[in-house]
Amino acid sequence: MQLTAGMYLIVLPLVFLAAVVDSIGGGGGLISLPAYTLAGLDYGHASGCNKFSACFGTLASTIKYARSGKILWLPALLAAAAALPGAWLGTRVSILLSTRFMNYFMLVAIPVVGVLVALKKNVEAESKPLTRGRQALCLLVGLLTGFYDGFFGPGTGTFLILLFTAMTGMDMVTASATSKPVNLASNLSSLITRLAAGQVIFALAVPAMVLSVLGGQLGTRLALMRGAKFIRYVMLGVLALLTVKLAVELL
Repeated sequence: MQLTAGMYLIVLPLVFLAAVVDSIGGGGGLISLPAYTLAGLDYGHASGCNKFSACFGTLASTIKYARSGKILWLPALLAAAAALPGAWLGTRVSILLSTRFMNYFMLVAIPVVGVLVALKKNVEAESKPLTRGRQALCLLVGLLTGFYDGFFGPGTGTFLILLFTAMTGMDMVTASATSKPVNLASNLSSLITRLAAGQVIFALAVPAMVLSVLGGQLGTRLALMRGAKFIRYVMLGVLALLTVKLAVELL
């Protein structure tokens, strides 16, 4: 595929913004995946390039959160272990489906993610013991969100934050941090599957990866400085903007 300067001008700034948002409250794929399709890539290559840049951006964000001491490692590792096979399976199913089907799915799924997050009410953090039952739930969450991340992707980090807060009583900052190793595992599994299918355009994905790492660093710093309210406002704001954008495109 021949790349143009216009494609870089569309993809690179939006990937940077997506990484900032994703490191704060998840949902960066709601910006970056449509950016690749807007630049003219078919869904398979758009998803492959998106996973490449997102994987490195999430890695940088995970390292920064780990150094801050905010990650709760037991629930994170349990969910990450289950996310690996879940993401592989979801990616394989997505590859088998047509680009046309996945484009229609994207137009419907992104507004639905926005509505689900908008309806989620703020709750006070109340720590809950990580019993064996909740450990099993962490595995289930990892498997299901991993499958979703491999099949589609956008909103995975947001779902993880909401599920971790509901299951374990984590505050939003801790849940955001704990979701990062899980999201990294699902991104890596999906990326390897897309690479095997030849769906990564390195000439575009590599510079996008650099912007993704820089955006992840900035977003993590903002999240640690500004806290839970800031995370939620960013999540809702981005989802609202993407919902409006997709509604206009449908019209």
